[in-house]
Amino acid sequence: MRWLRFDGWIAGLGLGSGARLVLGHWPGSPFGPVSDVMAEDATGRRTLFAATPQLAEFVAATYRFDAVQVVPVDVTRTGPRWSVDAGPLRFGFTAGRRSPLGWMLRAVPAGLSRSPVWVRLIDLPARLVLPGVRTHGSAGNGRYEWYGARDLAPIVAADGTLDGTDLGGLTPIDPPVRFGFGSTPRAPSLVRITTTVAVP
Repeated sequence: MRWLRFDGWIAGLGLGSGARLVLGHWPGSPFGPVSDVMAEDATGRRTLFAATPQLAEFVAATYRFDAVQVVPVDVTRTGPRWSVDAGPLRFGFTAGRRSPLGWMLRAVPAGLSRSPVWVRLIDLPARLVLPGVRTHGSAGNGRYEWYGARDLAPIVAADGTLDGTDLGGLTPIDPPVRFGFGSTPRAPSLVRITTTVAVP
């Protein structure tokens, strides 16, 4: 069993067109500094935009998609504003002030927050506080994942286009996304996180 760790941020948001987007921005990963975007449109079609063929292969083997595009995924951050350019998909969002839950997560020592044992312990409280969220579970091809959250802030504004078509403004993530065993919080959120993946 190999244990792979991705350290960075996950942002989940909905847009008025019915699109729901999940950005994974990973300054630390087995593939170097990389980013990917999982997108589900109003019809339920799921597309992965990944920065490298190796990342695309790994993510597509872990989650479920109807299409995969290998495109440059550029993420820039200016204060609370994040901008993402992923081939035909472009979007931006603004993070708000850290939530009370975010302050609680920051109080947990980093080493403990990444521990699979700790991540399992907080799964039930996470489900109660953030319906739809799971902190661990089975993924594709016999893989298993643990999500160790270390901070949380609301997303307060967003916009985007796909192939030049406006995707609308910020909305909740409703219905939940269907890429893996759980969804992001219904309320658009930016999470500082360490994801550990056990690969047979």
